[in-house]
Amino acid sequence: MIQLLPDYIANQIAAGEVVQRPASVVKELLENAIDAGATSITVVVSDAGSTLIQITDNGCGMSPSDARMSFERHATSKIQHIDDLHSLHTFGFRGEALASIAAVAEITMMTRRADDEVGTQVHLMAGEPAQQTPAAVHTGTSISVKNLFYNVPARRKFLKSETVELKHIVSEFLRVALCRPEVEMKLYDKNNELYHLTPSTLRQRIVNLMGKNLNQQLIDVQVETSMVNIRGFIGKPESARRNSGNQFFFANRRYFRSPYLQKAIISAYDKLLVRSPDTFPTYFIYFEIPPANIDVNIHPAKTEIKFADESVIFQMLNAAVRETLSKFAVAPSIDFDTAGAPEFPVVRKNTPAPAAPKIDIDPHFNPFEEEEKKPGTAYHKEKPIDSNWKKLYEGLDAPAIEPSSCTPATVSLSFIQVKGKYLLTPVKSGVMLIDIRRARQRIYYEEYIHRLANHQYASQQQVFPESVELRPEDCLLLEPVLEELRLLGYDITPLGNHTMAINGLPPDLAGIDMQEWIQILLEELHHTAAQLKERRQTTLAASLAKTAAGYTAETLKPEEAQALIDRLFACETPSICPAGKPVMHIIPIEELDKKLFKN
Repeated sequence: MIQLLPDYIANQIAAGEVVQRPASVVKELLENAIDAGATSITVVVSDAGSTLIQITDNGCGMSPSDARMSFERHATSKIQHIDDLHSLHTFGFRGEALASIAAVAEITMMTRRADDEVGTQVHLMAGEPAQQTPAAVHTGTSISVKNLFYNVPARRKFLKSETVELKHIVSEFLRVALCRPEVEMKLYDKNNELYHLTPSTLRQRIVNLMGKNLNQQLIDVQVETSMVNIRGFIGKPESARRNSGNQFFFANRRYFRSPYLQKAIISAYDKLLVRSPDTFPTYFIYFEIPPANIDVNIHPAKTEIKFADESVIFQMLNAAVRETLSKFAVAPSIDFDTAGAPEFPVVRKNTPAPAAPKIDIDPHFNPFEEEEKKPGTAYHKEKPIDSNWKKLYEGLDAPAIEPSSCTPATVSLSFIQVKGKYLLTPVKSGVMLIDIRRARQRIYYEEYIHRLANHQYASQQQVFPESVELRPEDCLLLEPVLEELRLLGYDITPLGNHTMAINGLPPDLAGIDMQEWIQILLEELHHTAAQLKERRQTTLAASLAKTAAGYTAETLKPEEAQALIDRLFACETPSICPAGKPVMHIIPIEELDKKLFKN
C-alpha cells in the first residue's frame, strides 16, 4: 500500500543524505555564510560537533520572513528559473541544508540585515513548530546547532571518536578556506583556537593552513585557454606524501573530488616521485570554467562534478603539470653563495708573468704494458673466474671475501641479501625468503606491545632536542597518545602554538631525519585514527612499527642480518607482519627443480 510519508520522516530521510556527520553541518553552514557575502566567519565546536556547532558570519543577514522561510524544504534564494541551474556561481542552491539539519538537531538562528533596527531569532526542534522572536543581534547571521542526532540514536551511535570527527570538521573548514583566501576565518574547539586565518593571497593561505615547510616546495601553475583556465600550485617531487591529504581540486571556487583528473597529475610525475611509488604529489588546482560546461548536482554532498569535455580537461591538466615540472627541472632557482669563495688576484699593468709549472715525466712508462695485478685489488691473473659466476657474485650483497677465493667452490651461499629487500637462506625443505621490512615490523610491533603492557621505558635522549611545527589537526591527533609514545621511547613534549619538541627516540631510530619521520608517523596515525578508539595500544604499536621499520638501513651487515633472524623467530607470530601480510616464503626443493632446472 502506498501512502505519503509524514513531514518529519521525510525530513529525516533527506537529512540522511545531507547530514552524515557533524562535519556535514559545518560544510553546509560555511557555504551559506560565503554565499551571504561574509568577509569574516567564526566556527566553534564542542565534543567534535556532537554537542555544539556554532557558525557566526558578518554577511548580509535575513529579514524575519526570510529567516522563517529558510527552514522549509526546497526554500532557496539561488534558483528562480530552470535556466538558473546552468549559471550557478554559489555553493548552496537546493534549499535542503537548514531543513535537514533542523530535522536531526536543536537549532537556533539569530540574524539581522544592516538596514534593520532589530534582528530576529528562530528556534526549532525536530518535529516541533518554529518559534520566532525579535532579538538584538549584530549584522549577519549566527546559527547554533546543539545535540546533533539526539532523535536518531542509531546515527549518533555510529559516530567515530572525537579525534576522527574533529579531523573531518577541520577538512571541511580547510576546503572552504582554500577557495576563499580573502575571507577571515577562525576555528575553535571549545576554548582552543585551532585556526585564525587573516585575509591573504592564495599562496599565503595554503602555507598558513598546511605548514611553513611547504612554502619552498610549491611551484606555480598557470594556463589560460578558451575552454578553461587552470591555475594553482603543485609540489616538488620530494614533497610527495604517503596519503592524499594535500591534494585539492576546485572548480569555480568549489571543492570537488576526481580520481580521473588525479591520474592526469600523477602520470605527469612519472618516475619523478623519489621517495616511493606509493606516494602522492601535492597539488592545489583551481579551474575556472563556464558554469554551463559543468554539472555540480550529481552528488548529494556536491563533492563530485561532471565536466562536459572531461577528456580534454584531462589532457590540458596533464600538459600543464608536465610543462611546469619541466621548467622546474631544467631551470631550478639558483642562489649563489659567495661566502668562503677564493679571491682571484688582480693583474695590473707591468706585472711579471707567472713562471711555467714544472712537470715530472717518467720516461720508462709504457701504457701498453700489462701491469701485474696486486693482491687485494682485483681478481688474480693466474686464477680466472667463470664470467657467469662473476656476474652472480657481483650482484649479491654478500660478506666481503678475499678476491683470491671468489670461485663457486669456495663462496658460501648460506647467507645472502637480495637487493636490500630480502634475506635468502637455505632451510631443510628448500630455500626461505624473508622480507626485511616486514620482519622489522613484526619485531618492533611485539616489542612495543611488551613495553606497553609492562610500562617499560627505553629512549635515547637527544643532545639537542628538535622542535617540529605541526598543523593543528596533527597536534589533536598526537596529544592523546603522548603517554603511550613515551613508553615506547618516543619522548615528545608539547611546546604550545602547535609545536612539539622531540627529546628522545628509541635507540633503533637514532640519527633519523625527525621532520620527515614525524610526518610519516602522522600519516600512519591518520590512517588508523578510527581504530584508535577501540584498539588503542595495538593500533598505535602497529603504526609505530610500520614507521620505524621504514627508517632503518636497508643493507645489513652479516651479524645484523643474523640478529634480525634471531629476533624474528623469537617473536610469537614470526610468519606475518602486524597488517597480516606474510613475512617469509619457503620455496620447496621440488619447485626449484621444476622451475629452474627442468631442462
